[in-house]
Amino acid sequence: MLAQKIEEHKADVWLINTGWTGGAYGKTGQRISLKYSRGIIDAIHSGELKKAQYQTYPIFDLQIPTEIPGIPSDKLAQLFKENFTKYQDQATPEIIAAGPKI
Repeated sequence: MLAQKIEEHKADVWLINTGWTGGAYGKTGQRISLKYSRGIIDAIHSGELKKAQYQTYPIFDLQIPTEIPGIPSDKLAQLFKENFTKYQDQATPEIIAAGPKI
């Protein structure tokens, strides 16, 4: 039913991680700063995120922005790289090589 409404109204859908990233709670992980969470939401509302460049995440066919105004690109790249390690054993060498270079 949700998919029908999205298609019917040509709605954009955004999956946003505004919680925990970079590892386990109490170990290497940390909460995404409120400043960056707000920056992501502001970029959606202003239309800036829709104009951004994206890299396709092959396992789930998600498009991940490579740059968001007000959010350090190295932070985005590092978060992408850390998250991708969970799926690396399912990816081809070409897909792995196409990831962020940091």
